Amino acid sequence: MEKNKRANRFSPEVRARAVRMVYEHRNNYDSQSAAIAGIAAKIGCILETLRRWVHQAETDSGLRDGVTSDERAKIKALERE
Repeated sequence: MEKNKRANRFSPEVRARAVRMVYEHRNNYDSQSAAIAGIAAKIGCILETLRRWVHQAETDSGLRDGVTSDERAKIKALERE
């Protein structure tokens, strides 16, 4: 249960805003990694957390291979059955 508490520390709105900030301010940094590091510090999360959010957003939009959020939710629902 403790893991879920930490996973929900940031609301979906904050996550979406942080990812949007990475895309909007990418040109102000030398790389996407640098943008993620700078923005993570500003919103109060660790770099790895924001990096995962950005990668998931890229997966969800088709820019990166992997399991989308919708697919992940369907898998969880099936596992619960």
